[in-house]
Amino acid sequence: MTRTLTIAFAALVACAGSASAQEKFTFALNWFAVGDHAAYWVALDKGYYKAKGLDVTLENSKGSGDSIAKVDTGRADAGLADAAVVIASNARGTTVKTIGMVFDKNPNNFFSLKDSPLSKPSDLVGKKLGAPPGDSQRQMFPAFAKVNNIDASKVTWVNIEPAAKVAAVAEKRMDGVGDYNTGLPFYEKAAGKGNIVMMSWADFGIDIYSMSIMASAKTMKEKPKQLKDFLEASYMGWRDVMADPKASMEIFKKRVPEMDFDVVSQNMLLGLSLMKTDRYAKNGIGWIDDKKFCDSVELVNTYMGLPKKVECKDVYAKEFYTKVEMPK
Repeated sequence: MTRTLTIAFAALVACAGSASAQEKFTFALNWFAVGDHAAYWVALDKGYYKAKGLDVTLENSKGSGDSIAKVDTGRADAGLADAAVVIASNARGTTVKTIGMVFDKNPNNFFSLKDSPLSKPSDLVGKKLGAPPGDSQRQMFPAFAKVNNIDASKVTWVNIEPAAKVAAVAEKRMDGVGDYNTGLPFYEKAAGKGNIVMMSWADFGIDIYSMSIMASAKTMKEKPKQLKDFLEASYMGWRDVMADPKASMEIFKKRVPEMDFDVVSQNMLLGLSLMKTDRYAKNGIGWIDDKKFCDSVELVNTYMGLPKKVECKDVYAKEFYTKVEMPK
């Protein structure tokens, strides 16, 4: 009896020790939970973070500017943000760097209604667009305007919450909104299939890196192992999403029950189409291509009116990356 109690007590102590070894790690999403974020919930549910000693909390944000602010001030250990906004933030004094990519192709886009379409850049002049101040499309708009020779001052931006974008278009409160093209299913659900017009930035001279995982100088210095482990576990989550999107969505729905399963499933598949590239197939999910990143920096330097020039080497780091192969 005594031996049994001793063994049971030892097991209890071991479990307690294991639990206490879990280090809290906050990851700032760039938005409310959508299909673009499925992998992090999958990694959480499957214990990939836990296996690396991380107790991960996923936190919503109101755009890339918001998530960058959280990471730069230490309110989050790492986060999601559009790479161009990360680059631009460096010129304004932040210490954040991109440490891994999510989307290999650019999803930046304007949504509008078919009966009053914004189908080319000149259509934006004199129009009213909605987005939170920290939204990536809004922050990058000066670059889009300059590349396409339109006067940015003749386009009006209105502050709206992230969740209000779809209704702003469907109910004609705005002429259009900036949003990733992966959001199409949400807009079609609200306005009806065939009633939404998309203007892809990649079709108009802005084919640069977008969604990325970033961290601050403080986190990179003080938690290099945790950051490396978090990145690897997250890409393992993306690997599983690619391998079995339906099963991944079941996990996502379990974790975020308020979501619209059908719409978010379509949304997630559009995101995967931005990741299934030859570059990722060769180098691993989330690989940063040096030339593409430095070309992105050059575009931001040239067109976004920064207070000082950003050096490419100062805004991304590859030492935290561990190759996770795409599913066969």
